[in-house]
Amino acid sequence: MGSEIGSRPLISIVCTVRNERPHIAQLLDSLLSQEAPFEAIIVDAESRDGTFEILSDFAARFPGIVHAVRLPGSRGTGRNEGVRRAGGEYVAFIDGDCFADSNWLRELRAGFAVAPVVAGRTVTVGRPRYGSLERVELYQSGYDVSYPSCNLGYRRELFERLGAFDPRFITAEDIDLNLRAVRSGAAIRHQSTAIVYHHVRANFVRFLYQAFWNGYGRKQLTEKHGSLWGRYRVRRLISGQRGPIAWARLTAALGGYVARVATGRGHRLGDGRAKPDPA
Repeated sequence: MGSEIGSRPLISIVCTVRNERPHIAQLLDSLLSQEAPFEAIIVDAESRDGTFEILSDFAARFPGIVHAVRLPGSRGTGRNEGVRRAGGEYVAFIDGDCFADSNWLRELRAGFAVAPVVAGRTVTVGRPRYGSLERVELYQSGYDVSYPSCNLGYRRELFERLGAFDPRFITAEDIDLNLRAVRSGAAIRHQSTAIVYHHVRANFVRFLYQAFWNGYGRKQLTEKHGSLWGRYRVRRLISGQRGPIAWARLTAALGGYVARVATGRGHRLGDGRAKPDPA
């Protein structure tokens, strides 16, 4: 058994959290059941609800495996710090309101055997209907670059060569990273068997709030990379808006996009501090 583990690459799991007390224990329990070897580096953006105390307890009970770090800032800032502290050849990103299938890391390892970037499948859990809506896809060189960082893995060498996450992004920092990876010549492997479960937003207002900031982040993408509309599958985007909830999400996202335009910052990105919840 020991020699078998020794032949597997170490994966460093990196997660940023803020005020995730309802979900953090479930997340950590799911990570501790993964195929070894791994470590989990959880970066807390100054939670005020007891999240960090739970993290610290897990870190004390599982030294060398769970690492609790406290650092304010954007999601990109937190993830970059987590990778800086990581010891693995590969890094796997997950969010604080998620939990992983017990085979998650094993399936990511299988994906890493064929590509330096691996995107798993994210399954929403919860009863509200808006949890079943699909994300808005964006393509570059035939690859979907909108795979979210709640279930995303990178060869660490590539991540560092790309310059890591851009901490100025409010959202869409994962799309920006994936876009840069593909433009550098890297392939993205969609490993549908690497499953992460994501809790839907607690209420419809929070759901629309998330959609607003997602739209804001898409505008930040165009500021950095130029117009990307030609890379959206517009027909699929429009046809996928079925029902009032889907159209409400699209409207909120457009509101965020327009709000970013109205800030008057020209082509400059923000400083990554405008969104109050980085997780």
